Amino acid sequence: MDDAHIEEIFQSLGPVTIRRMFGGKGVYCDGRILAVVYKGDLLLKADAETAPLFTEAGSVQWGYKSKSGKDSHMPYWSLPEEALDDPDRMAVWVRRAYEAALRAK
Repeated sequence: MDDAHIEEIFQSLGPVTIRRMFGGKGVYCDGRILAVVYKGDLLLKADAETAPLFTEAGSVQWGYKSKSGKDSHMPYWSLPEEALDDPDRMAVWVRRAYEAALRAK
């Protein structure tokens, strides 16, 4: 996913900063990370308040197996299907990711 497409997705928030990280990219707004792009997938930040909304929308939480073989999960979720072709719905999900980023310590 190129930077211009990422900026377009997040345009409802205003300007975002995109930085390389961990073989992917981090998406920041107002200095707070609210999304990552990993292996071409955009993953939005969620927290205890918004994770249930992502689950209800059919999103999947980003996870991986640690070196010890334990399942680990990060606070990032796949884009809900409803948002993929609807900029207004995407703006709602982007706002939720931003709000989760603001609540993070």
